[in-house]
Amino acid sequence: MALAAASSASGPVVAEVEMNAGADHGATTVRATVVQACTVFYDTSATLDKAEKLIAEAAGYGSQLVLFPEVFVGGYPHGSTFGLTIGNRSAKGKEDFRKYHAAAIDVPGPEVARLAALAGKYKVFLVMGVVERAGYTLYNTVLFFDPLGKYLGKHHKLMPTALERVFWGFGDGSTIPVYDTPLGKIGAVVCWENRMPLLRMAMYAKGVEIYCAPTVDFTASWQASMTHIAVEGGCFVLSANQFCRRKDYPPAPEYTFGGLDEEPSPESVICPGGSSIVSPSGTVLAGPNYEGEGLLTADLDLGEIARAKFDFDVVGHYSRPEILSLTVKTESKLPVSFTSAAEKPSAAKSDGISGT
Repeated sequence: MALAAASSASGPVVAEVEMNAGADHGATTVRATVVQACTVFYDTSATLDKAEKLIAEAAGYGSQLVLFPEVFVGGYPHGSTFGLTIGNRSAKGKEDFRKYHAAAIDVPGPEVARLAALAGKYKVFLVMGVVERAGYTLYNTVLFFDPLGKYLGKHHKLMPTALERVFWGFGDGSTIPVYDTPLGKIGAVVCWENRMPLLRMAMYAKGVEIYCAPTVDFTASWQASMTHIAVEGGCFVLSANQFCRRKDYPPAPEYTFGGLDEEPSPESVICPGGSSIVSPSGTVLAGPNYEGEGLLTADLDLGEIARAKFDFDVVGHYSRPEILSLTVKTESKLPVSFTSAAEKPSAAKSDGISGT
C-alpha cells in the first residue's frame, strides 16, 4: 500500500476525550486516511479481513480517522444488470440478487460488531461504506464508529443513481447525521448525492467540518465537485473510491459485465479510483490516485476552516434566509405503522360487548 503526501507531524493517534465534546480548537491537526481498495466480492468475511489490514496500516501511520469507499462491505456490482429489461427479470438476474443480498450485512449485526471492535482496537474513527440488508431490501449505507469501539449510527443514500434504484432502497431524512467528535464534526454524503444542493446545504447547516464522500465516480467532474464542496462548505472533503480490476469479480459466466462488446480481460481496470483529500481552500492535499489500491493520508489543519469561513459562510454571514431557506424533514418514513390497542377505543367496548 502507498502512503500519499502527508505532513511530518507525528503525535499520538488521538487523545482520550469524551465523545460529543466538540473539536479541541487548540489542537488543530487531524491525521486522516482515505482507503482506495476493492471489495472481495461475494465474500463478506474476507472483505472484513482485508478491512482490518488496511485499518491497521492506517493506524500505523498515526491516522485518527479512516474512510472506506462506497459499499466496500458488500461491494459495488459494476457491470451487472441483474437480468433486467423493461417488463422482464431473468432467472439468472434473480439469482445474482440473491447472492448480492447474502453478501450484505444487518445493521446492527455481527459484522457491525466486528467493525466497532476494529475501530476500538486500532483507536480510530472509522467511516465505512456497506450494503445494508433490511429484510429483503438493501440500502447503500455509511456506518460511523468511534475509537472507543462504539457504533455511532448510519447514513442511508437518499437517492440511488440510475439502475441502482432497482436493487437499493431510498433513504430518508432520519439518517443524515453529523457527529460532533473530538476531531471535529464528521458526516458523509454518498456519490451523486453530492450533486444534490439541498442535501449539501443540510450538511453545512449541521456544521460539518470533515465531509466524507465515498463514491464510485472516477471522472474529472467528480474531482471538480469535491473541490467545489470543500470551498462551498468551508470544510475538508475526503473522497474514497475503489480500485477494481475484472479479476476482483467472480469469473464468467457466474458474473458477467453488461453493455460491453466482449468480456473484459482479468487485468482490465473496472474502476480506476481517484480518491482524494481536499482542504477548505480548495487545495488538494492527497491524490487523486488512479494507479492502484493504496492509502492516501494527509494532516488536516482545522484552523483552515475558520480562515475559509471568514471569506464565505454559506449558512452564516453569506446566507439570506429572508429570501432563501430550506426545511429538512428528519422523521423516519415507514410503509407500515402499528398502533397499540390501548391508544384507541376498542370496537367491542364501544358496542358494550366483552371479549377475551
